[in-house]
Amino acid sequence: MNRMAWVLFGSVAVVGALLLLMNDAASDKSLLDKPGNKTEPLLLFCAASNRGVMESIRTEYEREFNRSIQIQYGASQTLLSSIEVSETGDLYLPADDSYIELGRKKRLLSEVLPLATMRGVVAVRRGNPKGVHAFADLMRTDLRVVQSSPDSSAIGKLTRELLSERNLWAGLEGATATFRTTVTDVANDLVVGSADAGIVYDAVLKSYPDLESIELAELDGLVSHVSLSVLAGSKQPQAALHFARFVAARDRGLKNYSAHGFQVVNGDVWSEVPELSIFAGSMLRPAIEESLVDFEKREGVRVTRVYNGCGILVAQMKAGQHPDAYFACDREFMKQVPDLFPKPVDVSTNQLVILVQKGNPLGIESLRDLGKKGVRVGVGHEKQCAMGWLTQNTIRQAGLQSEVMENVTVQTPTGDMLVNQLRAGSLDAAVAYLSNAAGAADYLDAIRIQGLSCSVATQPFAVAEDSPHTQLAERLFLKLCSAESQEIFLDEGFQWQDPKPSDRN
Repeated sequence: MNRMAWVLFGSVAVVGALLLLMNDAASDKSLLDKPGNKTEPLLLFCAASNRGVMESIRTEYEREFNRSIQIQYGASQTLLSSIEVSETGDLYLPADDSYIELGRKKRLLSEVLPLATMRGVVAVRRGNPKGVHAFADLMRTDLRVVQSSPDSSAIGKLTRELLSERNLWAGLEGATATFRTTVTDVANDLVVGSADAGIVYDAVLKSYPDLESIELAELDGLVSHVSLSVLAGSKQPQAALHFARFVAARDRGLKNYSAHGFQVVNGDVWSEVPELSIFAGSMLRPAIEESLVDFEKREGVRVTRVYNGCGILVAQMKAGQHPDAYFACDREFMKQVPDLFPKPVDVSTNQLVILVQKGNPLGIESLRDLGKKGVRVGVGHEKQCAMGWLTQNTIRQAGLQSEVMENVTVQTPTGDMLVNQLRAGSLDAAVAYLSNAAGAADYLDAIRIQGLSCSVATQPFAVAEDSPHTQLAERLFLKLCSAESQEIFLDEGFQWQDPKPSDRN
């Protein structure tokens, strides 16, 4: 009996260990609900011009992840109207970004992932039997011209806009025998012989071997930018973003786009659960941490944070550690790594203040008072953080460097360390950021530094040019620029700079 009990105990222990290992392995592999574990299919509203390439991508994705993708094809405007009326679906892929902008204005769309471009050309049957060589040929009475409707399709709308600017639209409109719903309808008319010429996208012709293109100077500039957007009303945004990242990955969906004749963007490297790294100044932590957590949850990704003094972060980057993004405490420390981050955008500002014990028992009112005999002062380390560098510039500009530094008993890489020492009673005053005092109002008072412009730090954000996840990092930047993020920054004592995400492009 004792032997049987030990065998039973051992078996239970082994099974328990195996279950624990399986659970750990599963949690390590993915933060998101695996697509294959869900039964709800994703619904994509997709422009007819992208049907050929999207079918090949859908086949690959469904095979790899065992998740069904339902696709409704049609004209871009018609699809957008369907989304607005039905309030259903997960993703929207129009033939041109002008519909993305329209969808954003209507608050129908959320994240947007750029994919590719395609050009408008005149299509004819292979061999060009009707001899179409010039724009004027489209006005011939013996030529049956067909176009996509300007009121429902992207290429029809763009053609009308472009040719109207060049005073050519009225003539072509009058010569057009039929306006069709989608660009593929135009191509089909040419194939069956019910039309002789039509304006289509060059990428569409990859699916029509019996047709060829005629490039005309009058259509130069007829270019559509193609992007995939997650619907704001999607009930499964994490799964939708998983598929969207697959479509926009340079080594997954974009390979199909390139094979179908599209000019693709430089997409991210595919990863089922991407890991994005960000270096950020310590003083930014309370302002951005909540947004980072929300971003991870919605996207189904990991964001590895390294918070520290910017001097230390710069030293790490110069030593070879290259994060995907950098959020600096001040422009000065962004300028030290311009080769890694060539396009920074200012997000916020933060004011240097003098922090003292509650009630200001020593009566400290200005920088000059920090030089009084016996005052124990703490400052940031000049070479380790932006706060220390800015403090030295400020007291130097005030002509008080020798007096103040004589009373400095500690120099730290972060303002939080100074706050902790003030609360512990080992310091009488410290020069730190206003944001450092945001959570310590019950214990500390903040005294503004008057009349010195250099006492303000500006925080820029930048994405690494060589990051394998630039699109993901750009979406993180958009999250940090959101209204919800702005409110957190203001609550934490920062001032908002109204950053324009478009300035990064």
